[in-house]
Amino acid sequence: MNDPQVLEPGNAAEVGLSAERLNSINERLQAETKNGDVTSASVLVARHGKIVLHEGFGQLTPHPNAPATQPDTIYLTASISKPVTVSGLMLLVERGKVMLADPVQYYLPEFKGENKHQVKVGHLLSHTSGLPDMLPTNVELRKAHAPLNEFVTGTLRTPLLYPPGTQFSYQSMGTLLAGEVIERISGMPLRNFLDRDIFTPLNLKHTVLGLNDLSIADTAWVQPTGDEAHNSESWGLNSSYWRDMGHPWGGLHSSTTDLAIFLQTFLNGGQYGDFQLLSTSTTDAMIHDHNRAIAAPWGLGWALANSLVWNYFGDLASPRTFGHVGITGTVAWADPLRQLICVLLTTRSSTFQRGILLNSISNLVQSAVLQ
Repeated sequence: MNDPQVLEPGNAAEVGLSAERLNSINERLQAETKNGDVTSASVLVARHGKIVLHEGFGQLTPHPNAPATQPDTIYLTASISKPVTVSGLMLLVERGKVMLADPVQYYLPEFKGENKHQVKVGHLLSHTSGLPDMLPTNVELRKAHAPLNEFVTGTLRTPLLYPPGTQFSYQSMGTLLAGEVIERISGMPLRNFLDRDIFTPLNLKHTVLGLNDLSIADTAWVQPTGDEAHNSESWGLNSSYWRDMGHPWGGLHSSTTDLAIFLQTFLNGGQYGDFQLLSTSTTDAMIHDHNRAIAAPWGLGWALANSLVWNYFGDLASPRTFGHVGITGTVAWADPLRQLICVLLTTRSSTFQRGILLNSISNLVQSAVLQ
């Protein structure tokens, strides 16, 4: 492999991108924030290590005097947390402290019930364990401001939906147990482990699991939907309770630059600058399909371009594209074939109109590739 690329400012022409088509992204996001459909949006596009688009649109909250959004405004990234958590677990795999083929019960003895002895650690990372996405008592727990360990206890006890490895179903609770394994093996809170072993050495200046010293007022306000629209600041996406819980499946706060660095690390085979986060063998494993036997493409933590769940990476992404989306209106992906990165963080739910904004921006980024 060539020297690992470090992100730095560049221009579209030098990396074979159309400046005109990239500008259409600015126009689209300006329109979305001006008409109020999206409160805040930040975008970063890079190719071959050159950042060619990095802008912020809108404002942090709907309040008339709210601060303007910056290119590196901090957002609640929701499920983009998952591949970050899984990367933490893979560090322990590399260190010989965890094996993907081990039963989850080996690390979490309380994980008992029908077929649970068959659940391997690897099943937790590829959404094939049989666990539910959310607990049946999810809303009740959140309304009661239950601590994270109550979610863990509920997940350890909840029945599987199907025998492990036989089906695919997107499952946040699988990532929760992956985080619990990290805590028990490392002997420290997950947020501290990720900060020590990933965020700090990669110099991710705006990234934290939970809040720690970060203030919600300094982040983008999530546009809540459904039941959460009436409970946003009590137990919903904008509550201090939910923002600071540090849940492994959705509690990560981050910025466009930090997520782009994380993606570039994978494009570099696990290295960024002088720091080797993961081995090339590990990054290769994480971005390749582990569900071929059931025809449900997924990596380890990372979603793949031909996933059955979504295609927020755009219709034009190469088959090798990997990334993740967050329900709060976020998407981050990298295309190894084109050495292309896109991070789009917004405050409007990714489910709005079938995710048309995230998809269409991804298409615009891919269509900007000229050579």
